[in-house]
Amino acid sequence: MSLAGASETRRGLSGFFAEDGGLESIAAWLLAIVWISPLVFAAWASFHTASDALSFNLAAPLTLVNYIEAWFDAPWIRYFFNTMALVTLILLGQFFFCTLAGYAFARFEFRGREVLFILVLMQLFILPEVLIVENYTIITNLGLFDSILGIGVPYMASAFGIFLLRQAFKQVPKELEEAARIEGCGWMGILWRVYMPAARPTYLAYAMVSIATHWNNFLWPLVVTNTEQTRPLTVGLSLFAAPESGVSIVVISAATIMSIAPC
Repeated sequence: MSLAGASETRRGLSGFFAEDGGLESIAAWLLAIVWISPLVFAAWASFHTASDALSFNLAAPLTLVNYIEAWFDAPWIRYFFNTMALVTLILLGQFFFCTLAGYAFARFEFRGREVLFILVLMQLFILPEVLIVENYTIITNLGLFDSILGIGVPYMASAFGIFLLRQAFKQVPKELEEAARIEGCGWMGILWRVYMPAARPTYLAYAMVSIATHWNNFLWPLVVTNTEQTRPLTVGLSLFAAPESGVSIVVISAATIMSIAPC
C-alpha cells in the first residue's frame, strides 16, 4: 500500500471514530448483545427439546410442548391477573399522590416547601430493600399481609414521580392558569383542565417506567405473600423454577418467555 493510501485509510478510520461515534456504537452493540443473549437463549430453548437446545442444533424442529407443559404445571392465569392488578393499583395510586404532591410543590407557596421537597427527594437515595423490615411490620399491623394492596402500598408515594410531575407542572405557562382562573376554575379545576393535559407525555413516560419496574419486582412480593391467590408472576416463576421442582430448563425457559412477553 502506498503512503498516500495508508494516510487516507488512517484519516478515514479517525473520522469514523471521531465524527460518527463509531467506537461508542460498537461498544453499545456489544453491550446490547451481552444483555439480550440470555433472553435469546431462553427463546431458543423454549421451542426445542433439552438436547437440541443445549447442543444448539439449528436443524432441530420447533415444538410447543414446553409451553403446554409449563402452562398446565402452574396457575399462570392467576399469576397474570395478580400482576396486572398489582401494576394497575400501584400506577393509579402513584398518579393520584404524585399529581397532588407535584402540583403543590410546583404552584403553591408555603413555609418549608423547599426543605420538604429535599426530604422527599432523599427517598431516591434509600434502597427499597433497606425498608423491608419496617414495611413488613407496618403492612402486618394494617392487616394487609398477603394481599395485592399490601404489595402495592409502599410504592404509591414515589419520590421520582413527584419530582417528575413537579418539573412538568413548572413548565406550564402561568398565563394558562390565570386564564382558567378568570373562567371560574378553582385549584382542582385548574389542575384537571390545565396542568394534567399539558403533562400527558410525562404521565405516559412515567407509566411505562412504573409498569416495567413493578411487573419485574420480586423481593418485596416474595416477602409479603404466602399463597398463590396473591403471588405475582415473578414469585410464581421463582417457585416454578425452584431446583426441588425438577422442571427442565426448556420448560423453565418457556415459562420465562410467557412471564415477560406482556411487559
